[in-house]
Amino acid sequence: MKSRALVVPRAHAEAARSRLRERGWLRPDLEVSRTELTVSFPIVDAANPLAADGTIEVGEFRPTRVAPRSYREGVRGLNAEERSHLPRAFDVVGDVVLIRLPPDLAARGPEVGEALLQFVPGARKVGWDQGVHGPERLRKLVALAGQGAWATRHRENGLEIDVDPEVAYFSPRLAREHARVADLVRPGERVFDVCCGVGPFALTIARDGNAATVIGIDVNPAAIALLRSNAQRLGFTDRIRAEVADLTDFLPHAGTADRVIFNLPREGIKYLTSVSEAVGRGGTLHFYEVIDRSAAERRPGELIATVGGPETWSAEASRVVHPYSPSSDLVAQTLHRRTASA
Repeated sequence: MKSRALVVPRAHAEAARSRLRERGWLRPDLEVSRTELTVSFPIVDAANPLAADGTIEVGEFRPTRVAPRSYREGVRGLNAEERSHLPRAFDVVGDVVLIRLPPDLAARGPEVGEALLQFVPGARKVGWDQGVHGPERLRKLVALAGQGAWATRHRENGLEIDVDPEVAYFSPRLAREHARVADLVRPGERVFDVCCGVGPFALTIARDGNAATVIGIDVNPAAIALLRSNAQRLGFTDRIRAEVADLTDFLPHAGTADRVIFNLPREGIKYLTSVSEAVGRGGTLHFYEVIDRSAAERRPGELIATVGGPETWSAEASRVVHPYSPSSDLVAQTLHRRTASA
C-alpha cells in the first residue's frame, strides 16, 4: 500500500518515531520500513514534518500485522522441537533486550534477535546473555540483532538510570526489590550498599530522601563511575558516597550502618559473617542469594546461626524475588540485629 513517509537515517529513527507519535502523524495501519541506512515511517496525509526531521517521500508499505502474543511466534525457520526450546522470558534494559539462549539454539541467534527486535516496543539492540563472570560480575554479551552500544538509559521506579550491562552489573528483575527496600528506610539512617553494581538500591533510597547517607561500594570501577554520574545527573551527590573498594578492605574501617544491602547471590555466603558485623544494633541486613526451593523454609535459621545466633539476630521468612532455574530461586533474606542480647 502506498503512503507518504518520513525517511530518516537509522541513527535518528527513535527520535523521529517519538515526534511522530506525539503529534499523531504515524500511521498505525502500516508497518515501518527499514533499509541498511534509513527508516521510513508511514505518515498520515495531514502530517507536515519539518524538513530537518528527514525527507518526505512516497513509498510502498505492508499493512500492520496483528501483534503476536510472544516473540516466539516471530522466529522464522524453526522446527517444532527447536521452537519448544526457545526461552519464554527475556530482560529489557532500556532499549536493549537480553536473552539466555540454550547452546543448541546458538546458530539460530540472529533469527531470535530479529524476532525480539520486532516484538519489544522501542527495542534497539538484542544480545545473547551468556551469564555473569568474575569478581566484577561482568556480563558476557553477544550481539544478535540491532545496532549501537550496549550502554542505555533504563527507567524504573520513576528513575532514569544510565547503565551498561556489558561493563557493570545491573538486573532489571530487581526493580520491585529496589523500591521495597527503599520504602523501609527510616529517616536519618546510614545505609551501606555492598557490591552495589551501578547502584539502583542506592539511587532509589537517595531519591526517597529518608537516609542521611548511602554508601555504595563495588570492586568494579566502571560500576562506580556509572553510579557517580547517575547521582550527579539526578542531583543526589549530597546523599550518596560511591567508592571503588573490595568489601574485605572496606568493612574493617567503615563502622556500622543502620541498614546493609548485600546483593552477591552466588558468592555472598562466604562473606556474610563479615558483612553482618557492619550492621549496628537494631539494624537490618538485606541479603540476596540463590537457593534450592527445598531449602527455603529452613534457610533463615541457618543464616541466623552463621551470623551469631538467635541471641543477637532474628529473621523474616525468605522472600522469593524471581525464579532462577527449574529448582531454585533468587531469594531475599532479611535479618535483624537485636538492640540487646536476648
